[in-house]
Amino acid sequence: MISSRSVSHGLRRAPLRPRLRLQPHPFKPCLPGRSLATITDVDVEKARQYCENQFKHGDYEAFLLRQFVPSSSRNAYNALRTLNLELARLPETVSNPTIARMRMSFWRETVNSVFAGNPPREPISILLHQAIQDLKARAGPSSASSLKFWLLRLINTREQHMENRPFVSLTSLEDYAENTYATLMYMTLASMPLRSVHMDHLASHIGKACGIVATLRGIPVLAAPSQPIQGPAGSVGNTRPPALLLPLDVMAEVGVREEDVFRRGPNAEGLQDAVFKVATRANDHLITAREMLKNLKAGEEVGHDYEHEGEQEHAYSSGGTDTTQADIKRGFGVLLEAVPAADYLERLEKVDFDPFKVKASWKLPWRLWRALKTQQI
Repeated sequence: MISSRSVSHGLRRAPLRPRLRLQPHPFKPCLPGRSLATITDVDVEKARQYCENQFKHGDYEAFLLRQFVPSSSRNAYNALRTLNLELARLPETVSNPTIARMRMSFWRETVNSVFAGNPPREPISILLHQAIQDLKARAGPSSASSLKFWLLRLINTREQHMENRPFVSLTSLEDYAENTYATLMYMTLASMPLRSVHMDHLASHIGKACGIVATLRGIPVLAAPSQPIQGPAGSVGNTRPPALLLPLDVMAEVGVREEDVFRRGPNAEGLQDAVFKVATRANDHLITAREMLKNLKAGEEVGHDYEHEGEQEHAYSSGGTDTTQADIKRGFGVLLEAVPAADYLERLEKVDFDPFKVKASWKLPWRLWRALKTQQI
């Protein structure tokens, strides 16, 4: 239970890292639809190194977590996480929304080309193509169909929130987290392939917590003044104006004003109260996931229905042998996404819910190892 400005059950996640420029692709660019004649092992290795380097510097938690994903799914994980990083960076790396939308269209076309067997000569595409071919070889031609659905949903959701407007409500923030961070987890499970209502249910709660945490982590970055974008001939414009993505209903409840945060930063009246309320919801999802995991391991019911069961790509065959225990053991590395989120929330609590004061988490690798060892999140 979280009491006034105090969080139990552990809150957690690693600190904000400086945004770096994307490293140059190790391949010459190729438009979507123009096939890469032959993908060699050297091409795949270059693509893998590129992707791992990108999220090593831009999403360090994902870089640590990749080693706990089954080796057969690691190419998919690397490609998906690098793509997510690229989409998240778009508002910061382009000079206007039109260019950002063009990039989103490029990625939609690229996804269609990859699944049509014609990946452009671009590292994310090459690695994703290889992952899809490996998955089809292991589980049959239809095994990769859900990946395309989730990928397009991720891209579309990122595009809808590209202008960094505040979320209307805490519920809308949860919906965003479901369609981004939970969807990334669904894709990792699908790449194994592992289709389980209980694993998807756990991924939904953990993904929502991760999405909410990402929003809190972004406050010091997005609320900062815009910076010039440098081109070959000098400045080509500025990054986006400052933004505060905290839900409007929460800000109204505690009396936070965007302008105050932009001017006064952590000294803005009500900011810590608003952050506390949003952090509480993320922590609630983690607590729910832990209780679910405990009940499932004990052979008990989870206690509540999965709200997305029956939706597209969430239909499950009934009957047959109960494989819940085996599914949890096999997919536990995916559930470790909860550990960085809980780590950040714990550190946020220690600084009285001031996101500007959260520092780096040097204990994260050890905490991931302990979670894997104890099979607890």
